[in-house]
Amino acid sequence: MSLPRYGKYKDSGLDWLGKVPAHWSIKRLRFVVELNPSKAELASIDRATEVSFLPMEAIGEDGSIRLEYTRTIAEVEAGYTYFRDGDVTLAKITPCFENGKGALMQGLAAGIGFGTTELIVARPKASQVLGSLLNWIFRSPNFRAQGEASMYGAGGQKRVPDDFVRNLAWAFPPLEEQSAITIFLECETVKIDALIAEQEKLIALLAEKRQATISHAVTKGLNPNVSMKDSGVAWLGQVPAHWEVVGLTKYLESVVDYRGRTPTKVDEGVFLVTAKNIRDGAIDYGASQEYIAPSEYGDVMRRGRPLAGDVLFTTEAPLGEVASVDREDIALAQRVIKFRADSQRLLNDFLKYWIMGSACQFNLGQLATGSTALGIKGSKIGQLRLCLPTVREQVEIVSYVESEVQRLVLLKAEADLAIKLLKERRSALIAAAVTGQIDVRGTMPRAVVERQEAIAA
Repeated sequence: MSLPRYGKYKDSGLDWLGKVPAHWSIKRLRFVVELNPSKAELASIDRATEVSFLPMEAIGEDGSIRLEYTRTIAEVEAGYTYFRDGDVTLAKITPCFENGKGALMQGLAAGIGFGTTELIVARPKASQVLGSLLNWIFRSPNFRAQGEASMYGAGGQKRVPDDFVRNLAWAFPPLEEQSAITIFLECETVKIDALIAEQEKLIALLAEKRQATISHAVTKGLNPNVSMKDSGVAWLGQVPAHWEVVGLTKYLESVVDYRGRTPTKVDEGVFLVTAKNIRDGAIDYGASQEYIAPSEYGDVMRRGRPLAGDVLFTTEAPLGEVASVDREDIALAQRVIKFRADSQRLLNDFLKYWIMGSACQFNLGQLATGSTALGIKGSKIGQLRLCLPTVREQVEIVSYVESEVQRLVLLKAEADLAIKLLKERRSALIAAAVTGQIDVRGTMPRAVVERQEAIAA
């Protein structure tokens, strides 16, 4: 979409904002909003009144809110942040701020809501700014960049100070134009969000296809005409007649469980592979980055060092993820078991794909225990079942699965890129509209446009 720029611009006086439309007014936010309104205005309301309660997870990164919970005013007036319909909230703690969490509050029970103290509340002054536009400003990359630069604190607990919002200067158009910008962004972002949803649906379908491909190959084989037999396992059903159904550990050369004391972490040294790093058949070195001192390596890995091709299996948080060892200069953490197959009967790669298949994952669920996080004890691993083709068939199955999975991975990469570009387009559109880099007054009646042009002249 190609949109015109305004006819006349002026210097905003702010390096990060640059030039803005000549008829827009530069104001600090404290002059257009009331920040963190007092709960004193609730004094006349019955304390038994049920109001909306919004934990942080009920506020979406897309500006949506889930009105699923209510509590009485008496339950939440102490220790929670207060807001009402028409207020605009903003998460101040990282990563929620960086992810864009915040919303225009609408449809609250009794028109009142309470939420986490990690929210900043801005109440628009009706003569100065529309809540809908303020919400778009708060979600714009320009605003977020300035907020991130003002954060205080250490590590993952940095926060945007209230004074950042109070003192930030912004360029505001007249109210009629604010309405036009809001309508424009609502219409255009809905279109972009629909395209993103289509790509996300495609990714979900590709994941289902991947799972189905692996599961069918490791339980039924590649020959559709092969004779079948009852596996003797109710949840497994029929398998090729010449395949064995055995315990998972029957043809393993070694099983090493790394349960024990937690090693001391250091800033650099030997990479420690934790359960977080094991996903989708490979080690994701970016998911978590922890290290142990080289001097501790021998003690931590005293039960058995990894060799390329060994299969890593997570016993908890998450349960049942696997990965192939692709480098030997790593240490392995707790909640990880290392399998090494007897190559005369079982290939490591076939074992990996078997565990990834739906049959083994279902079997894991049967044996798992735990209330908050499912896990499996090392002593129960031998109770897992394994379908075992001939080694030659295992080679063929692994080759087929890897080829199909790679094809699906490439398709997913294309969808991921499409989503990334759409989100970038969305952010750029919001930024351009709320800073006046595009003129969207075409959505307004012509008389209003002429009046604004007269003001600019």
